[in-house]
Amino acid sequence: MNSSGWIQLALFVIALAAITKPMGLYLMRVLDANGKTWLDPMLKPFERLTYRLLGVDAGKEHDWKQYTFAMLLFSLVSCLFTYAILRLQHLLPLNPQGLGPLSPHLAFNTAVSFTTNTNWQSYSGESTMSYLSQMVALTVHNFVSAAVGIGLAAALVRGVARHTAKTLGNFWVDLVRVTYYLLVPLCLVFAIFLVSQGMIQNFKPYTKAKLVEPYRISVAKMDDKGQPVVDKDGKAVMEDQTVDEQLIVQGPMASQVAIKMLGTNGGGYVNANAAHPFENPTPLSNFLQMLSIFSIGSGLTYYLGRMVKNQKHGWAVWSAMTALFLAGVIFCWWAEANGNPIHQQLGLATADGNMEGKEVRFGVFNSALFATVTTDASCGAVNSMHDSFTALGGFVPLFNMQLGEIIFGGVGAGLYGMLVFVVLAVFIAGLMVGRTPEYLGKKIQSFEVKMAMLALLVLCISILGFTAWAAVSEWGKAGLNNAGPHGLSEMLYAFSSATGNNGSAFAGLTANTPWYNTTLGLAMLIGRFLMIVPIMAMAGSLVQKRIAPPSAGTFPVSGGTFVVLLLGTILLVGALNFLPVLALGPIVEHFLMLQGKLF
Repeated sequence: MNSSGWIQLALFVIALAAITKPMGLYLMRVLDANGKTWLDPMLKPFERLTYRLLGVDAGKEHDWKQYTFAMLLFSLVSCLFTYAILRLQHLLPLNPQGLGPLSPHLAFNTAVSFTTNTNWQSYSGESTMSYLSQMVALTVHNFVSAAVGIGLAAALVRGVARHTAKTLGNFWVDLVRVTYYLLVPLCLVFAIFLVSQGMIQNFKPYTKAKLVEPYRISVAKMDDKGQPVVDKDGKAVMEDQTVDEQLIVQGPMASQVAIKMLGTNGGGYVNANAAHPFENPTPLSNFLQMLSIFSIGSGLTYYLGRMVKNQKHGWAVWSAMTALFLAGVIFCWWAEANGNPIHQQLGLATADGNMEGKEVRFGVFNSALFATVTTDASCGAVNSMHDSFTALGGFVPLFNMQLGEIIFGGVGAGLYGMLVFVVLAVFIAGLMVGRTPEYLGKKIQSFEVKMAMLALLVLCISILGFTAWAAVSEWGKAGLNNAGPHGLSEMLYAFSSATGNNGSAFAGLTANTPWYNTTLGLAMLIGRFLMIVPIMAMAGSLVQKRIAPPSAGTFPVSGGTFVVLLLGTILLVGALNFLPVLALGPIVEHFLMLQGKLF
């Protein structure tokens, strides 16, 4: 842990704080159906045309049931559309490599993954997806799934801000305006910047380069349908291959990377994701990609404060998120900087710490920072392999996802997830002082608490239930590359990532199998939609309530006391649900490592 790392961390936090207010103010204009932006002269005609094509009355708002139904219907149709493209990709244009169709279970997993803003990838993008699939099936989802999340957050904030009302906005208006006025312009500018840093953006076929020294590798044997061949024990059958040439990936990469970061999608154009020099060419691109992951989520906290006319509350929520972020990145950095004690005993340790699985251009600190940022938000982009982290270093991204990725979070998802904990914190504060809990003048009653707890229980049941099923099933254990507690961590990480709509992986799990693709797809659906329904029901209840004037017993939702209470609620309610399984996974692995045992 050196001074260079501390300076970079300070610059990151300062830059994040600096962009929060401007982003929040712009979000106010975008999420107001009558808001004015400097892009109106150019985009307003397209906005009106889109409403006409969709048959949408932009002046008519939805109650929570109508808003939720519209969101579910749009997600279903777009998911089926993506599934069709992936299954028919061999018959469609822009496929210079002649890549075949995805298997039914992989197409299901991928379509669900991008619909839910998860972007889990059980495949290597450069060897699986055509240019059309990358641009239409996947990149379009990167925009609209992010817009859906921001719209849902705005609907919940309107539920808190409005009183004695019934409606939460218009889903179609939120979807269109966020896409046109926020995501597309930001991504256009960011993509141009990434190209200036050396990222590719073209439609060329892949470049072939002859190797000076061919070599042999052992790879999984594939059948005629492109699926791994397994033996009677379910293990992959391996075969030797001679490699005498290298394929250098080409294609429309910058356009996808821009939205994958700003929209907290995370799906890599190539398998190495942000560790690949095409996807992450320079230290500056690395810094700004991390900053872009947090940018909209951070701005939404300012939007919250402005909407409820209590800016101190917005900054209090931002402070709680920042405190959790700093704790995570410092702990992860410390674990990776200390490295593996077994290497130290053998005299193999380096001054850089644990460099296994790290991109040497970025080193330990930037790997720890990126891993923390991407799992605080439901992004999933990686510039290092989390499976190669130390036990405690890998504990941090795993723990972040199990909190619901509320630390700035996915665009929209982080805010509405955090507001669930805000409601619970206010409820606990009310119980402590013996008064009916109030949140910004609205009484928090049993219905709101039940909906908040239901949203949290959905995450617990999905993560723990699917992990337990995989841990006792042959299909679950067959995908492991490691035994013992690390193997459990691999399965736990996969279902935490899927349910939390993150998409990153420990990279030690063979997940492209019918069982894993199907169960992970179901976990993604549960984590996105079964969580949002009770949250929208809570918004529908809050929007109808009257606002009571503050009194001597009103608990303030700003200041240090509130931040501490909110942090305590997150750690006690959110974290303790997963403490037993974390103890069996990364925690026990750490103590076994100290005794000289690795997995």
